[in-house]
Amino acid sequence: QVQLVESGGGLVQPGGSLRLSCAASGIIFSRYAMGWYRQAPGKQRALVAAITNGDTTDYADSVKGRFAISRDNAKNTVYLQMNSLKPEDTAVYYCNANRRTYGLDYDYWGQGTQVTVSS
Repeated sequence: QVQLVESGGGLVQPGGSLRLSCAASGIIFSRYAMGWYRQAPGKQRALVAAITNGDTTDYADSVKGRFAISRDNAKNTVYLQMNSLKPEDTAVYYCNANRRTYGLDYDYWGQGTQVTVSS
């Protein structure tokens, strides 16, 4: 069974930092691209950051320069370091694992972790 388990969310003040973790099981982790998405109340789920199995990264413009995604294949874990947090970053953050091979799409999601940025 595939499982993605997020942790590290919580309440932080504007300007603060937080590190999210996502531990994966049931997949060959090194073969998957990993991503962090977020969904604020009343809004669509949107990509925050992604990292390929070759360690190439991509970020949403709104978080570029503030967030950093990384992965540790030995631990089957992907991280999202969030710095200089803003109230607009408040959302449920979801971990995603994706692999596309010969037109087949393998896509998995975690349950999410709440991040609240407020004074």
